[in-house]
Amino acid sequence: MVLTPSTMLALGTQAPDFSLWDVTAEQPLTLGEAMGEKGLLVMFICCHCPFVKHIQAQLSQLGKDYQNSGLAMVAISANDAEKYPDDSPPGLKKMAQDWDYYFPVLYDETQAIAKAYRAACTPDFFLFDAQGKLAYRGQLDDSRPSNGLPVTGVDLRQAMDLVLAGSPVPTEQKPSIGCNIKWKPGNEPDYQSN
Repeated sequence: MVLTPSTMLALGTQAPDFSLWDVTAEQPLTLGEAMGEKGLLVMFICCHCPFVKHIQAQLSQLGKDYQNSGLAMVAISANDAEKYPDDSPPGLKKMAQDWDYYFPVLYDETQAIAKAYRAACTPDFFLFDAQGKLAYRGQLDDSRPSNGLPVTGVDLRQAMDLVLAGSPVPTEQKPSIGCNIKWKPGNEPDYQSN
């Protein structure tokens, strides 16, 4: 799945609000509670996707590297857990524990939040600045499961460092590539064709 800028959430958009179940803390978490004083990275991930599996160690490292920076992180899975049981809340909790994630993992059962963010694939990254405005929506880096390039997180890390510095993020951004979000039958969004 590849998005084009015309189908992606526009830069400068205010972070869509949410209240979702945190599978790790086993309680609801809202956007306001998740937001850090310097911004928030929202990542749409899942358990079974080979593109996510390819970068899990880097996601864990990102959480460790930025945990005291003021830039918060949260992961959301919106996949249809009926058809993909690995992506159910227990599966997500196990993934978070296995990979030592330093950020909450949330479950978007209705898929409404994924739609609000115009998320299309796993992984998909949305970085909001201290004012809650979208500064970056793009790839982690150029590494893919089949291309042999190391997973460094360079694209996303550069954007996060710029947001932390209060500097503008360049608007030329490479969209994330991964597996389609597994929409429930009849719930596919108008911005994505499966």
